[in-house]
Amino acid sequence: MAASSETTLEQARAAKKQAEAVFSAMATVVGVGVTRKDGGYAVKINLAAAPPTDTLLPESVDGVPIVSEIVGRLTKH
Repeated sequence: MAASSETTLEQARAAKKQAEAVFSAMATVVGVGVTRKDGGYAVKINLAAAPPTDTLLPESVDGVPIVSEIVGRLTKH
Protein backbone atom coordinates (compact mmCIF):
# COMPACT_ATOMS: atom_id res chain seq x y z
CA MET A 1 0.00 0.00 0.00
CA ALA A 2 1.37 3.40 -0.98
CA ALA A 3 1.60 6.03 1.70
CA SER A 4 -0.51 9.06 0.86
CA SER A 5 2.63 11.20 0.57
CA GLU A 6 3.61 8.93 -2.33
CA THR A 7 0.20 8.85 -4.01
CA THR A 8 0.01 10.97 -7.13
CA LEU A 9 -3.01 12.86 -8.37
CA GLU A 10 -3.24 10.47 -11.32
CA GLN A 11 -3.27 7.41 -9.03
CA ALA A 12 -6.02 8.93 -6.88
CA ARG A 13 -8.12 9.79 -9.94
CA ALA A 14 -7.67 6.28 -11.32
CA ALA A 15 -8.85 4.72 -8.01
CA LYS A 16 -12.06 6.80 -7.72
CA LYS A 17 -14.35 4.44 -9.64
CA GLN A 18 -13.14 1.34 -7.77
CA ALA A 19 -13.40 3.14 -4.41
CA GLU A 20 -16.97 4.19 -5.20
CA ALA A 21 -17.89 0.60 -6.05
CA VAL A 22 -16.32 -0.77 -2.86
CA PHE A 23 -17.95 1.81 -0.58
CA SER A 24 -21.33 1.67 -2.32
CA ALA A 25 -21.58 -1.99 -1.31
CA MET A 26 -21.21 -0.94 2.36
CA ALA A 27 -22.99 2.41 2.69
CA THR A 28 -24.83 5.11 0.74
CA VAL A 29 -22.23 7.13 -1.16
CA VAL A 30 -23.28 10.70 -2.01
CA GLY A 31 -19.99 11.94 -3.44
CA VAL A 32 -16.54 10.84 -4.55
CA GLY A 33 -13.58 13.10 -5.16
CA VAL A 34 -9.86 13.59 -4.66
CA THR A 35 -8.32 15.38 -1.68
CA ARG A 36 -4.84 16.22 -0.38
CA LYS A 37 -3.53 14.12 2.48
CA ASP A 38 -0.09 14.05 4.11
CA GLY A 39 1.62 15.74 1.17
CA GLY A 40 0.02 13.42 -1.40
CA TYR A 41 -3.45 12.59 -2.59
CA ALA A 42 -6.32 10.40 -1.42
CA VAL A 43 -9.82 9.51 -2.59
CA LYS A 44 -12.53 11.33 -0.61
CA ILE A 45 -15.76 9.41 -0.07
CA ASN A 46 -18.81 11.32 1.24
CA LEU A 47 -21.42 9.12 2.92
CA ALA A 48 -25.10 9.83 3.63
CA ALA A 49 -24.94 8.04 6.99
CA ALA A 50 -22.64 5.86 9.03
CA PRO A 51 -22.48 2.26 7.83
CA PRO A 52 -23.71 -0.51 10.13
CA THR A 53 -21.51 -0.83 13.21
CA ASP A 54 -20.19 -4.23 12.11
CA THR A 55 -18.94 -2.80 8.78
CA LEU A 56 -15.24 -2.03 8.59
CA LEU A 57 -14.53 0.56 5.91
CA PRO A 58 -11.25 0.09 4.02
CA GLU A 59 -8.45 2.59 4.61
CA SER A 60 -7.21 2.24 1.02
CA VAL A 61 -8.32 1.01 -2.39
CA ASP A 62 -5.82 -0.02 -5.06
CA GLY A 63 -3.06 1.30 -2.78
CA VAL A 64 -4.62 4.78 -2.61
CA PRO A 65 -5.61 6.10 0.83
CA ILE A 66 -9.28 6.79 1.52
CA VAL A 67 -10.72 9.69 3.50
CA SER A 68 -14.38 9.11 4.34
CA GLU A 69 -16.78 11.59 5.90
CA ILE A 70 -20.44 11.39 6.87
CA VAL A 71 -22.02 14.45 5.26
CA GLY A 72 -25.69 13.44 5.19
CA ARG A 73 -27.97 13.38 2.20
CA LEU A 74 -27.43 16.05 -0.42
CA THR A 75 -30.40 18.19 -1.40
CA LYS A 76 -30.98 20.98 -3.89
CA HIS A 77 -31.27 24.48 -2.47
